[in-house]
Amino acid sequence: MPSTANLALRVEGLRKHYGDVRAVDGVDIAVPPGECFGLLGPNGAGKTTTIEVCEGLLTPDAGIVELLGLRWDHDEHELRERLGIQLQETQLAEKLTVEETVRLFRSFYAKGRPVDDVIRVVQLDEKRDARVGKLSGGQKQRLALACAIVGDPDLIFLDEPTTGLDPQSRRQLWDLITDFKRLGRTIILTTHYMDEAEILCDRVAIVDHGKVIALGTPLQLIASLGAEHVVKFAVVQGSPTLDEATLGSLDGVRVARAVAGEYELQVGALHQTVPALLAFLASRQLELAQLTTHSATLEDVFVSLTGRQLRDE
Repeated sequence: MPSTANLALRVEGLRKHYGDVRAVDGVDIAVPPGECFGLLGPNGAGKTTTIEVCEGLLTPDAGIVELLGLRWDHDEHELRERLGIQLQETQLAEKLTVEETVRLFRSFYAKGRPVDDVIRVVQLDEKRDARVGKLSGGQKQRLALACAIVGDPDLIFLDEPTTGLDPQSRRQLWDLITDFKRLGRTIILTTHYMDEAEILCDRVAIVDHGKVIALGTPLQLIASLGAEHVVKFAVVQGSPTLDEATLGSLDGVRVARAVAGEYELQVGALHQTVPALLAFLASRQLELAQLTTHSATLEDVFVSLTGRQLRDE
């Protein structure tokens, strides 16, 4: 990790409270230049509050926030020239065209990228004369990204950039973010989609109740489970409750837990666990209602750490 002087983002002991609610409760983050760093967690975890403090939209109650070696209380003008920001919901003037919107945002910066270049990069060439109010949800998000990068920023914040988009629009935005990352710029991404974080982020901080509860590369965090696969199953309604300790003793099972009316097994050897589970259920004369398996993900890391789903409110 570079020295603090060379970090793109440095956050130490960040706190932001609203009355008795500790929205951010002692967050520490260090992001080197050129990294795509993800803040992953459910709604209400403190991700957006952390990002809004970093963006200069909120004043922290305590802690240090440095961006590109600069601070909001001393270097506001320079920071506004060097940052790009895409909020969760960007409200753009609906009667302006795509080109007019990008030109407006370009005028906010002393230096930046050519407007035509930015429109091409976000794949809105065919919509350059369309009014913002006529764009689809995915097109509006791409336009919001265009407004965030038109100043040619060194550091860009993307707060839940794909929430509410259809799968195709999400993939298109992922490609744009990946292209921006290839330029060597630093990206801070908040999301509650574990697949998005796994694909886009070099490192991830999992946030819950205003605290960072895990930090590392997606592969490191998944490996921390000690399990390669997850087996989920449910028995028919009215069946007796199964004991977690008994399930945990089945071949290949590392951890067993009951989650939302189902049972979840973290396993190291799928070929051992599934036959053992089926034999166990048959011995108890219990009938399966469903059975699924998947490779371990960041979602499973979060459930393991908190006992609840990543997208729970």
